[in-house]
Order: sequence, then C-alpha cells, then structure tokens
Amino acid sequence: MKLTVIGCGPYGLLHAAYMAELGHTVLALDHDPQTIAALIQKTFKSNISGLHDLLAMHTSTGQLKFTTSYAEAAAFAELHFIEGGASQITEEHNWELSPLFFAARQLAPRLRDGAVVVGRSLTPVGTAARISRLIQEFTAVGKGVEIAWNPEFLEDTFTIEDYLRPDLLVFGCESQNSRAEMVLRQCFEQAIACGTPTVVTDWATAEVAKSATRALIAVKMSFLNAMAEFCEASGASIEQLADILGHDDHIEPHGMRPSLGLGGGMTEEIRKLADSAEKLGVGKALRLLHEVDAITLYRREHVMDISRQQCGGKLSGKRITVWGVAYRPGANIVRNSPALAVARSLYEEGAIVTVSDPGALDNARKLFPELNYMDDPVSAVQGSDLLLHLTEWPQFARIDPNFLVHLTATPRVVDACGTLDHDSWRIAGWQLNSL
Repeated sequence: MKLTVIGCGPYGLLHAAYMAELGHTVLALDHDPQTIAALIQKTFKSNISGLHDLLAMHTSTGQLKFTTSYAEAAAFAELHFIEGGASQITEEHNWELSPLFFAARQLAPRLRDGAVVVGRSLTPVGTAARISRLIQEFTAVGKGVEIAWNPEFLEDTFTIEDYLRPDLLVFGCESQNSRAEMVLRQCFEQAIACGTPTVVTDWATAEVAKSATRALIAVKMSFLNAMAEFCEASGASIEQLADILGHDDHIEPHGMRPSLGLGGGMTEEIRKLADSAEKLGVGKALRLLHEVDAITLYRREHVMDISRQQCGGKLSGKRITVWGVAYRPGANIVRNSPALAVARSLYEEGAIVTVSDPGALDNARKLFPELNYMDDPVSAVQGSDLLLHLTEWPQFARIDPNFLVHLTATPRVVDACGTLDHDSWRIAGWQLNSL
C-alpha cells in the first residue's frame, strides 16, 4: 500500500525504512529543505547502525522517496504517519507540541476523503482528540478523516533489528472496528502474521502506554540503584543480588543491573507523567515517580562523592577521564545525560576533565566546550588520576586493563555501569569501585 511518514528525524526515518521493508511504497516528508536535500544526496548523518544501508536500498528501488510538499503527500496516499518533533519537553515539564500541530494543520486541508492520520510521537493524553478537532476544523472532507495512535515501544538501547521486529503493536482508535483499525492491520499485516502481539484500544490508553512502560522500567532501574546503595553499605553484592532477583518468575531479568541513572527522554517522560497526574488530581497515587527522579539525581552525586574520595578529598587540579557521555550506548544524544552532568560537575569543582565517547562527542562539545574531548578512549586515559566509566558502550569493556594501567598516573577506576570485568581490572592492578 502507499503511505506517508511526516517528520524525517531519527524515528521518522526508521519508520519510513520499516514501512518500505514491509513492502509498502513510502513518501517521507519534512518541512526543512536542507534535511530532504541531505537525504536525497545521501549526506545525512545518523548514529543508528544499518539505517543508511536500509534507506539506500529502498531509495534505489524507488520504494522510498522524499519531499517537502504537503500537497504531494496528501495526494500520494490515504494513510499518513506523523513522526517525531512532538516529544520535546520544556524546562517546566510541559510538552512542546507545536511541530505536531503544525504538521496536522498543513496536512488537514489537503486530505482526501477516507484518509487515516496516525500519530506516533510520545505525547500527553488528549493529543489525539486535539488533532482530531484540528483536522475536522480545517479539512474539506469533514468526518471522512479518521485519527489513530500507534506508539512504539523501543528500549533506550534499541537496534534497527529491534525496530524491524517489534515486540508489540498498539492501535489507538476512536471506536471499535473502525476504518483506522482496518487500515493499520493491513499496514502491519506482515508483523501481525509473524505473531506480534497486537492490542486495539482507545486514544487515551494508546497515548499513555509508552509513558507508563517507561515509568515502570524507571521504577525497576531506580529500585536496583537504591539497592546498590544498600549493598554497598551492608557489604552485600549488588551483582549477585540482581542475578537472584532476575531468576524470580515475577521479575523480568533483562536490564537487572545498577547504573548511573535515567537520562534522555526517559527523565522528561517520568517528570511529565508525574505532572500530568497532579493536573488530573491523582498526584499522590504516582508520587513514587518523584522518588524515581530523586534516586536518579542522587546517583550522580554519589559518583561525585566517590570521585572526591578517590582523589584525596578534593577534585581541583586532578586529571579525570570520563568514558561515555551519551545518555545510552548506541546514541549520540546527550540531553539529560547523567554522565555529561557528572563530567560538568567535575569540571566545576576544578578537575581537568577529558571525555571520550564513540558517538556523542560533537553534541557534548557543543553543550560544554570547556571539557577536553578525545576520540580514542585509550589516549584519553594518559596521565589520568581517575577513570570514570559512565556509559556502557561495549567498546570500553573490550579494552585491555593491563595495557591501560601503565598509562595512568594512578590506576583508579569507577565503574558506574557494571559492565567492566572487575576481576580482570583488579588483577591488572587497578583500584576499582563500582556502583
């Protein structure tokens, strides 16, 4: 079938590629001519491994094309996915929805009778209803247009293979057995035939589903981080405790590892869900989310405390190497990154901070040019008084600690990710602390 994807950010491009992979003919739209030019000329940048190849394969066959024209998009197909741009959140924890409404407003007067417009961005409950009212106001075909919501459920550490093989499909529709449901089932026919669980629900449930999923993950992560503090104080092993918990049939073992804390969009989503609960008058029921946020902030300060202890009580003048500032491995995003927040705090206390990260150096440098940046994580350790392992890039875990030990001024490392081989590092002569 023919369809459009509106918004050519990372998730929009992923969805366009996925739709083409399912055999659909896709027209991807972005209002920014430079973005479209870069896609057509194949000069766009992406840190998602495999995305360039997938896009190149489908653009070469003509199955995926790009445009800046809403008129062309509306004439091209009856099914329109609006992707990206709506998941930004202001400092006041309010959603910045203007890009989403702009796209819907531009599309509305050009839509055909029978069109289905599907939102995919993470948005507050009520957005689908607002989009529906906006389109009804400006479209020429009135109630001939249906709205649906189809959130994605990717984890922070997703790969393109995860996107191409979703664990779950959710279709939020205005009514049961609607045309929107029928069109979405047709669109995802291959995935449904492969056994992908599919839930058809109302708009509000579909809108809150992703936030609730992320919140539950955050609660789990934060509980494990809190227990890591308990284990440190009591002499228990958080690694073995996590393993024990993971064997309980009631607990999903994936991700059972302490970390530096939440980052990226998850931090914003947790705060916004808590804020939404307050506005709905049920804030007390979800006050647990405030504790999740507090634990995340505390973990950053705990790393700072350990760093001060390892450096004799003061950080001023100490050379500290930070491995990883992206908020998760496999990404170049540093928004709300706990690792970058720690690096900045180290600098503010007078440390000489050198950062190495396989994917996020450019974005980190734009935010905090005061720090030193090096592509090579081994060279970054040269002469350091302390090494902090803050983002669990697999490249870092593969580095030989025996080689590094001779480069440092003092072989001390703090593993905030729990992915280094602690025995190997200690045997190599490192003084190792972990969270």
